[in-house]
Amino acid sequence: MSILQVHVPGARVLDLFAGSGALGLEALSRGAASADFIERDPRALRALEANIAALGATDGVVVRRDDAIRYAQSLQRDAYEIAFADPPYEGGSAAALAKVWLETPFAAILSVEHSSKERLPEGGDTRRYGSTAITFYRSED
Repeated sequence: MSILQVHVPGARVLDLFAGSGALGLEALSRGAASADFIERDPRALRALEANIAALGATDGVVVRRDDAIRYAQSLQRDAYEIAFADPPYEGGSAAALAKVWLETPFAAILSVEHSSKERLPEGGDTRRYGSTAITFYRSED
């Protein structure tokens, strides 16, 4: 989050594979205008909704039960300023999401957390932290 901190205030944020909502909620706490959370697992959704309620972070928040890749494919260019994604490390979801973004940059910045062993499509800036990596994609607009 600290890498993107300057871009967060006032931003429309998307949290894909939201899980507990940590990334989107952190962005809201740092001044994001809104956050849309996309998660398909019912248990994770319950935890996410509980976290939102516990923090009183209901203004500008939308929670959708959907597949993150399918949701991303439905978006238009520049639908968000920042999109965060923390997909499961197994199964290739990080690379699949990056490909969707490369075809239609649905956010000015896409941040994808993934296994440091997984190689994402070219065009991103990857930072490695042990077994975890975060790749940032930025649109040229």
